[in-house]
Amino acid sequence: MKLAFCLFKYFPYGGLQRKMVNIAALCRDRGSQVDIFTRSWEGPRPENMNVHQVGTRGWSNHAKNEAYVRALQPLLEQGHYDAVVGFNRMPGLDIYYAADACYVERIHRTKPWFYRLTPRYRHFARNERAVFAPEARVTLMLLSKVEQQNIMQWYNTPAERFHILPPGIGRDRMAPENANEIRAQWRDEFMVGDQDKVVLMVGSNFGGKGLGRTLFAIAALPAEQRSRIKLMVIGKDKPEPFLRMAKTLGIEKNLQFFLGRDDVPRFYLGADLFVHPAYEGETAGNVIVEAMISGLPVLVTESCGYAYHVEKANAGILVRLPFRQADFNEKLQSMLVSDYRETWSQNGIEYGLREDLYSLPEVAADLITATARDNIKRNNIPQNPGN
Repeated sequence: MKLAFCLFKYFPYGGLQRKMVNIAALCRDRGSQVDIFTRSWEGPRPENMNVHQVGTRGWSNHAKNEAYVRALQPLLEQGHYDAVVGFNRMPGLDIYYAADACYVERIHRTKPWFYRLTPRYRHFARNERAVFAPEARVTLMLLSKVEQQNIMQWYNTPAERFHILPPGIGRDRMAPENANEIRAQWRDEFMVGDQDKVVLMVGSNFGGKGLGRTLFAIAALPAEQRSRIKLMVIGKDKPEPFLRMAKTLGIEKNLQFFLGRDDVPRFYLGADLFVHPAYEGETAGNVIVEAMISGLPVLVTESCGYAYHVEKANAGILVRLPFRQADFNEKLQSMLVSDYRETWSQNGIEYGLREDLYSLPEVAADLITATARDNIKRNNIPQNPGN
């Protein structure tokens, strides 16, 4: 089989990007030829896959996306692919991996009416309709049933086109037998004292993940407790606005950024609390489950798609909607001193042992293969000249 994988931007520490490479690698290992089309690529390229950078021109992000789509379409036609797999919404797809929330639903809920007159809105709405419209024949791989409901409400998409994937958590995120030893080594390495508490955030797009909310919560801690807090943030984004914010709040010494790491599991084991107060629109949140199964208690907004895993496992606390900063502040403070920490920790570890949180690449590769086979059969059926 010959497969095309399409993604606007690749960078090595993005969750969507890692999923794309994992799925593509599995398809490759099963014998398919895989070509990846993107407008930018950072980091090492995968072995035995062709990476093509196209459509890089444009002043704005959506203009670059439009240039990419225009450049991509003739390449897909010339390539005669058995299936085209998209990880962003765009025309010409056979399969779409839906990592983002329904765009039209979110804009109608959060923006004034005149925003829908902008070129940016028209670009994203047009691409979304190309994927979700009832007449489209795109197989839809989703991470959340909530998103399926939103999409069906706005587009009347047939239910049979949806396939809910399990989380695709790497098994290296599970707590190893020597977790306590790794924790001690990590805390020595980063000079974390016995009385210190490490609050951890992981993920790109610091604003959307709620870093500002966390800074306010730490600034609101009692002085003695605040003096023993270290907030460590791992991800790809610009830290400068948040460094300025932390300085204004008087907590710049509490904050430390790590702009991309390959040893995130060590941070899960070394930290004391994982926080993810993301804004609405987070369809999943793999890092939430990663932290859980490593034994790190979690504080997360219930708007995140995978927040239900925390509640189901009793591995932390959910911040209910509508979000209130005072409520988040209180929950952060109480979790840092709670005697229930070991219970949350053990519950998360046990949940990771009994639940299927790992098979997303296999399920996605199966769907891609099935769709490609259907396309091959359809294209090989002789056409009646009279039709």
